[in-house]
Amino acid sequence: METIVLVVHLLIGLALVGVVLLQRSEGGLGGLGGGGGGGGGASGGMGGLLGNRATANLLTRATAVLATAFMLTSISLAILAGNTSTGGSIVDEAPAQQGDGVTPVPTLPATPSVPTSE
Repeated sequence: METIVLVVHLLIGLALVGVVLLQRSEGGLGGLGGGGGGGGGASGGMGGLLGNRATANLLTRATAVLATAFMLTSISLAILAGNTSTGGSIVDEAPAQQGDGVTPVPTLPATPSVPTSE
């Protein structure tokens, strides 16, 4: 079940990115939807398919629906991940002991590692 929700979540995320990139930018160079021209030419974006206002409304609604679906799948994934936990924390687990359990004390070098002026 968790795998299915995760795949749907990824597909919704990719679709959301695509819809956002198709929208016309308010002022400047951003957006793949084109900055001007509604005639459907090379820079017209989706203007040839629908009118400018209809395109903006469609993309705005699609963004809202996809964002809502993305949030719902995020919450459901969090709930599913919480249900499968073993009921502990990783902090509560003791680290694995190696050897006799005694930590070696570092030894000091016999001679200085940096030359001293004498």
